[in-house]
Amino acid sequence: MTGDHSSTGTLQRRFAMKKFAVLYIAPQSAQAQMEQSSPEAAQEGMKAWMEWADRAGSGIVDMGSPLGEGREITATGASEVSSSSHVGGYGILQAEDLAGAESLLEGHPHLMMPGASIQVYEFLDMPGM
Repeated sequence: MTGDHSSTGTLQRRFAMKKFAVLYIAPQSAQAQMEQSSPEAAQEGMKAWMEWADRAGSGIVDMGSPLGEGREITATGASEVSSSSHVGGYGILQAEDLAGAESLLEGHPHLMMPGASIQVYEFLDMPGM
C-alpha cells in the first residue's frame, strides 16, 4: 500500500454527504391528526408525501415515521411531554450542507398544516469515533 490510500480515504470523507435529522412539529399529535382524518384525506396526504419523496429522491436516507405518545426523561424521573407543539414525526435526509437539506424540504406537505413547522439538525461526528 502507498500513502495515497490514506489520502483517498480523507478525500472520500471530505466529500461525503452530511446527514440531517428532520423533526415535524405540529400543533397536535400525529395520532390525533390520523384519528381525525377521513380515509380520503389520509390517502391525499400520503399522495402528497410520496410526491415530495419522489422530488427529494436520494436526499432521503430514512423516510421516518409518525410518532406516538412520548415521555420526557430527566435525572429525577419521567413525565408526560408538556408542550403546545408536538413532534409528530421524524426523517433523515442527506445533503452537502444545511442549505441543501433546506432545499429538499421546499414545498413539503407537512407545511400545509396550519401551525406546522419543520426543524432540521445536522448530525455531527462523534469525537474519537
